[in-house]
Amino acid sequence: MPRKMKPESLMMSYGYKPELSEGAIKCPIFQTSTFVFKSAEAGKAFFEVAYGLRKQNVGEELGLIYSRINNPDLEILENRLTLWDEAEACAVFESGMSAITTVLLEFLKPGDLLLISSPLYGGSDHFIKKILPKFNINVLTFKVGQGKDEVIQLVKDSGLADKLAMIYIETPANPTNDLIDIQAKKEIAKHFSTKDKEVYLAVDNTYLGPLWQHPLKHGADLVLYSATKYIGGHSDVIAGACLGSNEMIKRVKGLRTFLGNMASPNTGWLLLRSLETLKVRMDMQALNAEKVAAFLNTHPKVEKVYFLGNLSEKDGEQFKIRNRQCLTNGGMISFDIKGGEHEAFNFLNALKLIKLAVSLGSTESLAEHPATMTHSDVDEKLKKELSITEKMIRLSIGVENYEDIIFDINQALESA
Repeated sequence: MPRKMKPESLMMSYGYKPELSEGAIKCPIFQTSTFVFKSAEAGKAFFEVAYGLRKQNVGEELGLIYSRINNPDLEILENRLTLWDEAEACAVFESGMSAITTVLLEFLKPGDLLLISSPLYGGSDHFIKKILPKFNINVLTFKVGQGKDEVIQLVKDSGLADKLAMIYIETPANPTNDLIDIQAKKEIAKHFSTKDKEVYLAVDNTYLGPLWQHPLKHGADLVLYSATKYIGGHSDVIAGACLGSNEMIKRVKGLRTFLGNMASPNTGWLLLRSLETLKVRMDMQALNAEKVAAFLNTHPKVEKVYFLGNLSEKDGEQFKIRNRQCLTNGGMISFDIKGGEHEAFNFLNALKLIKLAVSLGSTESLAEHPATMTHSDVDEKLKKELSITEKMIRLSIGVENYEDIIFDINQALESA
C-alpha cells in the first residue's frame, strides 16, 4: 500500500511533472500571457469547461488557455496549498485583500447581512465597514466572548436574520490574539440556513498560517490567507489564497477571472519556492516566540503580553478554544509597554535587529504600532474597547537566534 506522505515532504514535487518541462527538477516560470491550442476542437473544449458551459468529463483536465484563467505555476501552487488544510481546491490571488474582497463580493448581494468578529485586520475592517455598505450590504459585529445563544439573539434583534448570508471571522485576531470558536460560528450559520439558502462561514487564518490551525476541519466553508505572510515568508511577494470545496472555489475562481486579480506566474513561482521551507520556518518562529514571550512576561517595563501561550484555565473559554483549535501558540506577540505612545515610539525607534515595519510571518522579526499603523483607520472608540491602545506594540517573531531577538527587545525597552 502506498505511503501517504506528509505535506512538508510533498512540497518539493507535488503536482509537477518534470517531463513536461524538459526534465527541469523545479517548475519553471511560465511567463506567458496565452497558450497555443493543439487544435480548434481542443480550444473549444477548454473554453466550454472554463466558462461553465459544460461539466468536465471524468479524467478530463482543464486545458491551459490564458494566464488570467489558469497558468502552470498557479495550478501547481494551488494544488500544493490544499495539502496543509486538506481542502478540495484553492484559488490564489495577487494579494490577501484581493482574496478577501473577491470572496465577499461573490457570496454577498445587496440587502444581505454579513456578521463579523472584532477585531479584524485594518484593511478588512475598512472594506467591510466602508466599502460594502455602498453596495447596500449590511454589517453586524459580535464581540469576543459572546456565546452562541447571545450571537444568535444579536442577529435576531437586528431585524435582518433572514438576510444573513455569511459569517466572517478572523482567529486569532490581529493584533490582540483573541480567539473565536470556529465550530460555534458554524453552528450559528446552520441555525440561520434554510433549504433555499445556506449561510457560509469564512475564516481568515493568516495569523496562524496553514500549519498551526485548520479551520476547514472545524466547520469553516472557506479559509483565507494573506499568502504574503507565513506562506511567502520572505517579505518579497504580495499574494493571497482562498481554500474550500470544489464547488465554492469554482465560484471564487469564476469571479477572479472577471476581476482579473489572479496572481502572476512569477508570484506563483516565488510561493512554490517558499512552500519548501514553510514548516521549518514556522517551527522555528513558534519556538522563538515562546522564548520571547517568556522574557516579556517578566520584564518590569511590560504591562501585559498578548500571546496564546499565556492562556490558562483561568481564561476560561479562550483557553479551551486554543486547546481545541490551535496546534501551536503561533509566532505573533503583542504587548503593552508601561506608558503610552511616547514610550512605545521610543521602543520602536531603538530597535536594531528587529525591523520597524508592518506585515508579519517573514524570516526577519518585525515590530509595529497597531493603533497608528495597521489599525489606524479603525474607529477610535472601538480600538479602546479592543485594547488596541497607544501603548500596544505588535511583534512578528522571525527565525533569528532567539537570544539575539531578546537582547534587542531588552535594550530597546531600556531606551524607552
